[in-house]
Amino acid sequence: MRAFHGQFSDNQPIRRSLAEKQKQLRDLKETLASMKSHTAATLRDSVRKRIAQLEAELSAAPALKSSGDAKNNTRTPRAGDAPRRPRSRIRSDVLS
Repeated sequence: MRAFHGQFSDNQPIRRSLAEKQKQLRDLKETLASMKSHTAATLRDSVRKRIAQLEAELSAAPALKSSGDAKNNTRTPRAGDAPRRPRSRIRSDVLS
């Protein structure tokens, strides 16, 4: 059976926010610290590798975030743009 587009079984990486990555990093460090001495070396190596990847992503995150903010804040208003008016409040007499 084939997966439809956007389904979790699409073999695509899960996108995580900065807070989720920080939580995952804490959890992995705790997991590594709580591993027994007889735990397989390959399992330890894979956890260490993932910790290193997350640390690299988190160290690069502030630079990416600041460059993304600069792109979003540099929007210049177009000639046809009018100042936005505040939304009107819904009157209670209309609802009753």
